[in-house]
Amino acid sequence: MKYLLRLLLVLVVTSVVFLVAGVIATWAPDRTVERLSERWAQKPSTWLDVGGMRVHLRDEGPRDDANPIVLLHGTSASLHTWDGWATDLKTRRRVIRFDLPAFGLTGPHPANNYSIEAYVQFVTQVLDALGVERFVLAGNSLGGHIAWATALAHPQRVSQLILVDSAGYPLASQSVPIGFQMARLPGVRKLMEYVLPRGVIQSSLRNVYGDPSKVTPELVDRYYELTLRTGNRAALAHRFQQGLFGETEALKTLKIPSLVIWGAQDRLIPLDNAQKFVRDIPNARLLVFDDLGHVPHEEDPQRTVDAVRAFLNIV
Repeated sequence: MKYLLRLLLVLVVTSVVFLVAGVIATWAPDRTVERLSERWAQKPSTWLDVGGMRVHLRDEGPRDDANPIVLLHGTSASLHTWDGWATDLKTRRRVIRFDLPAFGLTGPHPANNYSIEAYVQFVTQVLDALGVERFVLAGNSLGGHIAWATALAHPQRVSQLILVDSAGYPLASQSVPIGFQMARLPGVRKLMEYVLPRGVIQSSLRNVYGDPSKVTPELVDRYYELTLRTGNRAALAHRFQQGLFGETEALKTLKIPSLVIWGAQDRLIPLDNAQKFVRDIPNARLLVFDDLGHVPHEEDPQRTVDAVRAFLNIV
């Protein structure tokens, strides 16, 4: 009996030691905007005060463009996800991108309001502050949902719509990144505000790429460090609590030319969602990239931006 008690004690102590060691090894406190900006907000980054937030923004290309291209990123991403598209498009068109509330260097909404309506208001406030009245609007994942909701709310302002693996319909995901799963679990998500294994970010990125070998250490660094921005981890949990689907029936009223781009290897928002967008948006056409995943614009910027240039008739 004494032997069993000693064995149990050893097992308990060993488990506690390993648990403490694991917490210490993955301890990841918040990082300030000032510290992160040294790496992630270099020129041409600028800042704009909107709705009680200091918005991280990049506004590039010719200022005489009367119809700029606005790019909206997805959940847990940042304006950097559009680097490839922006590099190509800014030589011919004005390109505007910014970190949405809860993500990147912009960080949390002051009222923790991450409803689609609040995001639509935010997007229009940013563009109003920049003096942009009419624009092409593109978005990926959550950014796609915000894009089409903005087009519905302000059809006179959106000249063309580009949806890249967009959210909006009820999901039947084939695979959900582990980081998203953890953010939805009350006890775990609270722990993740202080502990964040870099491997969680790497695994989540590999999950959304058609070719996981394209996930580089530099890419993981970017997502990992910006996730640590003060308040972002708690904001992500709030975002998941505030609805993931939209009033897609209203899409049938959209009249603007629309391009739906999709990665056939997307397991988070599978390809049948693309078919739904094309079915419901009267003037939409679909372009599928068989080898790409949930973020095709990031995974293969050149091929996907070529399709955008053709759609927008940019030569």
